[in-house]
Amino acid sequence: METDLRALARVQDWYGPHSSVAAEWPVEALLRAKGRTVKGGNAVSVILPARDEERTVGEIVTVLRRDLVERAPLVDEIIVVDSNSTDATAARAAAAGARVVAQGDVLSHLPPLSGKGEALWKGLAASSGDLIVFVDADLRNFRSHFVTGLLGPLLADNAIQFVKAAYERPFTGADGMVWRGGGGRVTELVARPLINMFWPELAGFVQPLGGEYAARRAVLERVPFVTEYGVEFGLLVDLLELVGLDAMAQVDLGVRAHGHQAMPALGRMAGQIMLTAWSRLERQGRVLSATPPDRRLLQFGLDGQVDLVDMSVAERPPLASLAVEDVA
Repeated sequence: METDLRALARVQDWYGPHSSVAAEWPVEALLRAKGRTVKGGNAVSVILPARDEERTVGEIVTVLRRDLVERAPLVDEIIVVDSNSTDATAARAAAAGARVVAQGDVLSHLPPLSGKGEALWKGLAASSGDLIVFVDADLRNFRSHFVTGLLGPLLADNAIQFVKAAYERPFTGADGMVWRGGGGRVTELVARPLINMFWPELAGFVQPLGGEYAARRAVLERVPFVTEYGVEFGLLVDLLELVGLDAMAQVDLGVRAHGHQAMPALGRMAGQIMLTAWSRLERQGRVLSATPPDRRLLQFGLDGQVDLVDMSVAERPPLASLAVEDVA
């Protein structure tokens, strides 16, 4: 009980000074902060991993270019990582003004892997910014404060290394009904319990699995990237170990509207997050097992079909660990 109370007190002490709202970071103030850095050091890259997001990616890039490149020169490059799309994602992103890179063309000499984390890692490798902002490409209500809010703590305080977005995630049903707080089902059912059980210092993060976050390149290059949907969970745990809680912050961006996964996909996502958590517990010497957890998931459909799916997750090593010729 005493340990639990200490962990809760630690989160409470962290939460106030390290939590803010997007309105606290107006773009004019960020431009001044960025300009105070001599000889660069604050170049900003915004990276969008995208697979079959033709309906939303163009609008996101358009808003970014209009507000944060043309009207206010805050963002230095916008990169869309096309993750093997079968639709017009790449064409629409390019037409809107992004630099589009095919996931398989980045570090193409390495064996290919799949998943969101792979696209993020490839995007980091393809980018040149000192500050990296990741934004999901399926957002339906994107506004430029999603980026300015995340950049605020990084530009204002050199001690901050990582900033995570917080927001409300409504759920829109098939009938069009909107349920406040109904989104983020895997967060509430899987990720939050795991965090509170094993990494309670991270319990103050409102959206641990959210796809919008920013960090300094020097830090991101020192941690591995889980290639599937465990990537956000893995980054939180690994960065906590690398830089400590006081170098991490979160910013409330308001409401996040996006598409929702079907229940079987959420089940696979949950399994990948559990496997990611297990691997971190093993590395930290907190669990010992003679046999690894099974990576297969038996799922049952409404019409009686049975599917055995693979939940395996792989990892890309820290970019900083690659030889110079590997990154070139």
